Amino acid sequence: MKKEYRTMGKKSNGKIREVTEESVTLELPLPIAEIMLGMPQAIEQMSREVGLTLMTAAMQAEGLKIAGPKGAKNPGRTAHWWGSDLGSVCYDGQKMLIEHPRLRGKDSKEIPLKTYKAFQRPEGMRALVSRRMVLGLSSRNYEEAVEGFLKGYGIKKSSVSRHFIKATAQQMREFLERDLSALELCAIFIDGIQFKGHLLVVALGLDLTGRKHILGLREGATENTEVCVGLVEDMARRGLVADRDYLFVLDGAKALRSAVTRMYGSDVAVQRCQQHKRRNVRDHLPVEHQEAIDARIRAAYTMKTYDQAKQSLELTVRYLERLNPSAAASLKEGFEETLTVHKLGIADLLRKTLCTTNPIESCFSVTRTVTGRVKRWRGGEMVQRWAVAALLRTERKFRRIKGFKEIPKLLVALKKRKLDGKEEAA
Repeated sequence: MKKEYRTMGKKSNGKIREVTEESVTLELPLPIAEIMLGMPQAIEQMSREVGLTLMTAAMQAEGLKIAGPKGAKNPGRTAHWWGSDLGSVCYDGQKMLIEHPRLRGKDSKEIPLKTYKAFQRPEGMRALVSRRMVLGLSSRNYEEAVEGFLKGYGIKKSSVSRHFIKATAQQMREFLERDLSALELCAIFIDGIQFKGHLLVVALGLDLTGRKHILGLREGATENTEVCVGLVEDMARRGLVADRDYLFVLDGAKALRSAVTRMYGSDVAVQRCQQHKRRNVRDHLPVEHQEAIDARIRAAYTMKTYDQAKQSLELTVRYLERLNPSAAASLKEGFEETLTVHKLGIADLLRKTLCTTNPIESCFSVTRTVTGRVKRWRGGEMVQRWAVAALLRTERKFRRIKGFKEIPKLLVALKKRKLDGKEEAA
């Protein structure tokens, strides 16, 4: 008789394969197969039942500690059992009905159970609701998506919305009070983003290990100086070290440049976003010239040295002065600050990250995906709550930037630039 055997292995595609002698196929009797198919659901239901059973046991244990065993005579007891009542606890992202014991003291006043109060706390449910909605579940579909083995409530659209509002409001308060003193940053990106009809000015920091951190957010009707100064001063209030050498990567707004200068001095290193500059120049050109001119500017920005890039851009400026003076003026405005990363001699990989405010744009591309299903926006406070919730989720997925090994060279270049500036001033 041939010996049948089965071995399990993994294919390169990650799927399980089954090896049998002479391609023997194992067939299960129908009742056993049905039982096995139902096991995951049964285990899930059992785990939920065990959870509520443990809650009941915890409340009973607290009652025993306070009032002693039911029916036992104890003249010295300070409380006695007073039956039970139906109440609710927050469990598995919803409210569940549960029977809880009641106790009364000698003065006939009810003694609240600490365990029952703890199980009623909505913080866990709020965190779960917030996480599920940020992941893409809408309040309208929450009730259908949350499967409970008992009759759950508190999962209607209005209730879920209230939980989400409270959770994200708390999240936003914590975010706006984040301590920044422990961060060792080398570069700070600041950009104004149009989001759901509101302007949000966002700051993002790059630390010495190449990891990114969301530093702050401000809302304003326009990207004006007051909004930008408020953001920069708020970061300083929360511990951002002011006397360190930073490279500021800005979107080109004069208000942002003014705010950074006011806080960090006129000699601060500023890199104007090359992407914004290219976009501004395109907007001045007729459609038939946009691609060709943009290709010339892009090629100049990808050149390795400052002299090469500057020479190429100057040729483009002279060409544009004949073709379209407005486009030429746009390219000349802030011309030198678009080449700061070239002046510092930053290598290609790191320069690609530091030459634009695209890291912030990338954050908001994820944020727009998360918030795309929201149909009605009720003012700036709602916009900020959603933006913060989505940005924090994006932050957890940040990876180290390409070229992070070149950051020590960036620090040396910033220090040398500062010393050279002091010598010239002297």
